[in-house]
Amino acid sequence: MPLAPAQWQKTLAGDRLHSVYLLAGEELLVLEAADALRAQARRLGYTERDVLETGQHFDWDDLARAAAGMSLFATRRLIDLRLPTGRPGVEGAKAITAFCENPPPDVTLLITATDWSAKHDGAWSKKLDAAGAMVVFNAPRPHEWASWIGARLASRGLSATPDAAALLAQRVEGNLLAAAQEVDKLVVLHDGKGRIGADEMESLVADSARYDAFKLTDAAFAGDGGRALRVLAGLRAEGEDLIPMMGWVVNQLQLALRLANARDFAAQAKAERLWQSREQLFRQALRRAPREHWLKCLARAARIDRIAKGREFGDAWLEAERLIAAMAEPRAAAALA
Repeated sequence: MPLAPAQWQKTLAGDRLHSVYLLAGEELLVLEAADALRAQARRLGYTERDVLETGQHFDWDDLARAAAGMSLFATRRLIDLRLPTGRPGVEGAKAITAFCENPPPDVTLLITATDWSAKHDGAWSKKLDAAGAMVVFNAPRPHEWASWIGARLASRGLSATPDAAALLAQRVEGNLLAAAQEVDKLVVLHDGKGRIGADEMESLVADSARYDAFKLTDAAFAGDGGRALRVLAGLRAEGEDLIPMMGWVVNQLQLALRLANARDFAAQAKAERLWQSREQLFRQALRRAPREHWLKCLARAARIDRIAKGREFGDAWLEAERLIAAMAEPRAAAALA
């Protein structure tokens, strides 16, 4: 059975590594777990590391060659295989299974996948789990956020009252990266010690859930209309200039259209230098609505820009609300009429 994330640190604290690991799930948590494993490998004498980046034209024979290669200094080696999609395909599944069935001595294979669900599980991952260790890192559920934040603070020598942890959970609105950044900031402000109450948390923590044009478009493309409209309201309350904000919205809508027009979505996403998480964000958005919907959104954004600049009559902020609602929920596209 896959290890629970809570068991991960205990497993990693031993004096030896398994022959193979699969770390999958939320990008931030997977990257942190992989960093911890690489650090432990260095402490245990793994002085060589081969990094294999899988992609559309990746040759899975490279895994076998890396496993069979001789160490230059007769030391332990770590093979760092990046599998962002979590789908190795037929050839990849065979290559990983072959490694698990006959792992070379003094070699550990680390596989990281930042896209994972129950649908990704297969014979190859079951074979890997039996031969080594598999850990799936999921984001906390809504009711788990306060306890997750409390545990993360505790791991860094801080504590927080239940009200303070709940306040931070509300502020970051399920954003793992924002939560991690706020915890790190609190560690610096408190010099790694102390207990934080709700009033102090209120004064120290930035409202990471709002007032950010980047989060505005991310929430809209994610289909979270309620959050997107709260972000927009926060931007307006802070006196944000609508013109540069709409410039960013137009930029992201143009990106969505380039992805929609591409024959090969993955290749275009790579050309746009999108992180895996943002690639998935746009992939899901484009599944919710056809290309024509995003063209209409772009036309509306251009009109809002003209209104904001005084070149056309209308309420620019009201039109922006209608646009964001339509981006988040295509069925609300009647607002574009």
